[in-house]
Amino acid sequence: MNGSDPPVLFVERMLAQPGHAPASGPVAIRWRNGRIASIEPVGEVPAEAAGLIALPAPVNAHDHGRGVRTLSFGAADEMLESWLVLLAREPKVDPYLRAAVAFARMVEGGVCAANHCHNTQVSAELLAEAEGVSRAARDVGLRVAFAVPFIGRNQVVYGDWQALLDKLEPADREMVTARLGKGRSLAEGLALTEAIAAFEHEFFQVQYGPVGPQWVDDATLSAIARASARTGRRVHMHLLETRYQREWADHAYPAGLIAHLDALGLLSPRLTLAHGVWLTRDESAVLARRGVCLSVNTSSNLRLRSGRAPVEDFCGVGLDFGLGLDGMSFDDDEDMLREMRLFWHLQQGVCDAEILDPAHLFDAAAVVGRRSVVGQDGGGYLAEGAPADLIVLDMADMAGDSLVRDGDPLAFLLTRMSKRHIRRLIVGGRTVVRDGRCVSVDRAQLEHALRASALESTAFAEGGLSRLQEGVRAFYRCGCHGGVGMTPSPSTR
Repeated sequence: MNGSDPPVLFVERMLAQPGHAPASGPVAIRWRNGRIASIEPVGEVPAEAAGLIALPAPVNAHDHGRGVRTLSFGAADEMLESWLVLLAREPKVDPYLRAAVAFARMVEGGVCAANHCHNTQVSAELLAEAEGVSRAARDVGLRVAFAVPFIGRNQVVYGDWQALLDKLEPADREMVTARLGKGRSLAEGLALTEAIAAFEHEFFQVQYGPVGPQWVDDATLSAIARASARTGRRVHMHLLETRYQREWADHAYPAGLIAHLDALGLLSPRLTLAHGVWLTRDESAVLARRGVCLSVNTSSNLRLRSGRAPVEDFCGVGLDFGLGLDGMSFDDDEDMLREMRLFWHLQQGVCDAEILDPAHLFDAAAVVGRRSVVGQDGGGYLAEGAPADLIVLDMADMAGDSLVRDGDPLAFLLTRMSKRHIRRLIVGGRTVVRDGRCVSVDRAQLEHALRASALESTAFAEGGLSRLQEGVRAFYRCGCHGGVGMTPSPSTR
């Protein structure tokens, strides 16, 4: 499909840096070679541009790019640790379709760039899967950072999994051990990262993706820290998403997990950490001093019962953060604009507290989140020379009942904006969404093909997944992740 348009946009109003400066307009925005060439005031705009406002497009700072939504394959929301068991139900599908559908939905939700923490469907086929993701990013027109997954321990539970195996029936033990299989070595993971880098292009770049400290051994984290320093390649990692991860970390690293990661050399301005729900203020201060940034994933943390990120602490110590959907938007609709508003209202504080201001919110969505995905490219603002990544919203629809002429649009954006107001999303000067619909690819057609592929696929055998879930719950309830023992089931003694 062709999303090309003349390289000019007329809008009645523009927020070049939302929250930092008032709206201007009417203006004509022109671009050349993917970057803004000029922004000029005009006397009036064409009729079709009346009521439109342009602002920097937001970034999805943490996601997994699953075209088949988790609820669709039977992974209903619950606490993360037992929910992860249900991801075995995900059908194995064409990797291009899997990513292209997810990316098309993201752009329709207003996203111009995203971090893609890749969940491998078939370990031996990671290279082919990455190539499919690279093609999907180019076709859709979404800027994608592909985090190559590294995982090597605690794949079922945090800690000694023998306690879990002792709780399971013999047949279920075999299922769990068979499910794990043989993982990649560190050398193989690093070599694959370089091989995947061959697929890089303007809309696809590679990052190291150690999945999380509870899932990756110290030798791997240290090696990734050295590789990142040598190559300049960014690192993206989950951190302290849940209470159980916090408790595991306190048991495994009595001197402190953050201090330990710092000693490994991992903390740097090249590192993005996803979640951080259970960070302390002192830990947040260390991360801020090292130039680390976070992705706050509000909807996901609510749906998976992880809690609410301590954003007041982040702001207090100067820790930068972006915003992520994590494939778990509140209404399962990839609406980045609604996600921004949800974050805003949950983290604003009570009574007259002012933890955030609009500038901080929009900077998180468009500037910091962008830096975590594409690095420092001058984006996140509307200015000459900046990347032509902008979103156009229908203010006439959003604020049609306003009695205040030429009032501040921020109040309406913070209260009402959602993806239904998107008239255009432009990425690198290319229109990828028009009137709420992706025009770079045919999303409906891709979804139809993906569903057909999913229905034909054989997912991991259901077997004892429910019993495994209950075993996982029992493992954490008894405190096994913190070194406490669990009584075996009578039938397994």
